[in-house]
Amino acid sequence: MPVADIPGSKSITARALFLAAAADGVTTLVRPLRSDDTEGFAEGLTRLGYRVGRTPDSWQVDGRPQGPAVAEADVYCRDGATTARFLPTLAAAGHGTYRFDASEQMRRRPLLPLTRALRELGVDLRHEERDGHHPLTVRAAGVTGGEVTLDAGQSSQYLTALLLLGPLTEKGLRIHVTDLVSVPYVEITLAMMRAFGVEVAREGKDFVVPPGGYRATTYAIEPDASTSSYFFAAAALSGGEVTVPGLGEGALQGDLGFVDVLRRMGAEVEIGADRTTVRGTGELRGLTVNMRDISDTMPTLAALAPFASGPVRIEDVANTRVKECDRLEACAENLRRLGVRVETGPDWIEIHPGAAPAGAEIKTYGDHRIVMSFAVTGLRVPGISFDDPGCVRKTFPGFHEEFTALRAGL
Repeated sequence: MPVADIPGSKSITARALFLAAAADGVTTLVRPLRSDDTEGFAEGLTRLGYRVGRTPDSWQVDGRPQGPAVAEADVYCRDGATTARFLPTLAAAGHGTYRFDASEQMRRRPLLPLTRALRELGVDLRHEERDGHHPLTVRAAGVTGGEVTLDAGQSSQYLTALLLLGPLTEKGLRIHVTDLVSVPYVEITLAMMRAFGVEVAREGKDFVVPPGGYRATTYAIEPDASTSSYFFAAAALSGGEVTVPGLGEGALQGDLGFVDVLRRMGAEVEIGADRTTVRGTGELRGLTVNMRDISDTMPTLAALAPFASGPVRIEDVANTRVKECDRLEACAENLRRLGVRVETGPDWIEIHPGAAPAGAEIKTYGDHRIVMSFAVTGLRVPGISFDDPGCVRKTFPGFHEEFTALRAGL
């Protein structure tokens, strides 16, 4: 029975780095994800004057509740959305002038709802080129706190950034949320804040964050559930079995919910205390599924869909159009390249199984999730290649080796 060795969660590692930097004392992060995104986040912290020590299996971060140790810094956020959204928010709580820029891909991604909210809280923040996009400069003088309204309908990361900031403000924050996508990611944030000593209260659509800072701790990072989805999908498609240790009943990540989609399609799923196993049964039924809360796994299902017994319709995933690329169109275009009939709307995609797909080069748009998803399709379709297979380094530098090993095991 193949056991997939999945690296640590990207979303948990990014939040843990922010919390460790903001906490009073030294925090040890156990089994953090080491990838382009998280290395970029750690490097950004170093630029801001935080000490990040590394051993092969852990990172130690010296927290500074008072904010960055330097009065000015230039931070390059690479391709990382969490880096690009969380670090300016962290810096705002300190005192100094901090400039942030990012890759072309990340420069295209929006952050206006967040920067608008920070300005509403009195933060002196300027976009240097396009409003709501990198590059930007924060002239930080601490944050008093108070009430703020936020639209998180495009990305839950806007809300996470403000929640994480709350305990570093003088009076705490009351965040009124008008729209919210990817709710499970907010649950991750709240659970992790609790582990660092902060309890957030919810009152209707308001999140109330107390002031008073964070306590340092030792924090173990669970395996990445979004990354696990490719290995679970491979089992469902091949009729084999895959187990991911470290992801079980208590898992923080909502994307583990992807296994429920596989179960509805006909796979057998077992979720234990500290592991999840998916077994393919030779059957993959079509279905209609709302993936608003687990939208990072939409491409995984799209790549699996041509092998279902009926149409697969994925709904309520408008936010996938503003990820590393327009994932909805990228999936549709690549499936059509393979000869699959696909229809799309503003927030949905419908895939119609038909004749066996034919091999083709997948256009990745530099998006790690497009590569990893269509690697699953490649289990059944010979001749699939990628124009940029290396972009998986964003979250899983060893993906191709691990997936090849799994393929041999299946």
